[in-house]
Amino acid sequence: MAPAIFGLLLVLAAGCSSQTSADAGADTVTVTNCGAEVTFDQPLERLFVNDGGMIAIALAAGAREQMVAVSSMARDVDVLRLEYGAQIDGLKEVAPAQPTLENIVGAKPQVLFAGYHYGMGEERGITPEILAGHGIAVYQLSEACRPVEGEAVRGTMDPWVAIDTDLRNIGIITGNAEQGAQAADEVAARLQTLRAAPQPAEKPTVFVFDSGSDTIFSSGAFGGPQGIIDAAGARNATEDIQDTWTTVSWERIATADPDLIVFVDYPGQSVEEKIAALRSNPASRNLRAVRESRFVNLPYAMWVSSPLNIDAAETLRSVLEKRGLAPQSGITPSLDVAQLGLAGNDWLQ
Repeated sequence: MAPAIFGLLLVLAAGCSSQTSADAGADTVTVTNCGAEVTFDQPLERLFVNDGGMIAIALAAGAREQMVAVSSMARDVDVLRLEYGAQIDGLKEVAPAQPTLENIVGAKPQVLFAGYHYGMGEERGITPEILAGHGIAVYQLSEACRPVEGEAVRGTMDPWVAIDTDLRNIGIITGNAEQGAQAADEVAARLQTLRAAPQPAEKPTVFVFDSGSDTIFSSGAFGGPQGIIDAAGARNATEDIQDTWTTVSWERIATADPDLIVFVDYPGQSVEEKIAALRSNPASRNLRAVRESRFVNLPYAMWVSSPLNIDAAETLRSVLEKRGLAPQSGITPSLDVAQLGLAGNDWLQ
């Protein structure tokens, strides 16, 4: 996407997400969420946040005091503490993985901040309609809006516009509009710096390997990785797939023959197991990226939609430069992910 067009999209997103139905001090506030105007009672004093990426959004937007409960935080505690410090301490995690309806209702929030396949879903019995019956409103993660009936595709918003929108909206509905806007502006400024950096004559190809079994779980054009990889000056090997997180065949990685393979670090399948799968599968074991261990392993919360996406983009750009896959830019990652000590990161050295 051309920088000028991207800038316009950010302006439009900011304008839409910042529209409120009443002046400060009114009883309600209205924002645009997943294409619909949604009204929230004010003041919002009790917010339940699911998932490391959304916890990062809420913290960046200034909503720490409103966060009465969180879930799915345990896997991202280290990276969240690295970025947000003591704000992580004292957060009440009521479920280490996706919350149940009972977890949510028991916390007595006014609003749940979650997304489809990020805590919500008809199959889990957690939907805006069900929660409304318990007096709980919902703000949906823009990257994971409710699927259109009969279609599998979630969220069709540009990844950077999605995070810009959510930072501003969460700031607005929690009474922290200024901090939410400031956080969004900071991401936009760092993104502009990355986009203005010298670009490689031929973009290196990056393949997102979330996990692998009979198929590979990866990410298409609408997920956070698309924005991250593009901003770093590379090409997402699955950018033609009109979806967020999705499965692809092992043949897909063989055809892509990526310059770099990036892992999403979280429990379930260790990075060592992922590398072993790549080294043993006939479709991938002879790829140069596999033979030469061209791997980068970053925490889950840096890949799903969150303000940490910009840190992931800066880190990926640094790796590309160190390995001669992109021109030197002078950009230093703001977050030193090497401090996390994650396995599979030889290329960070």
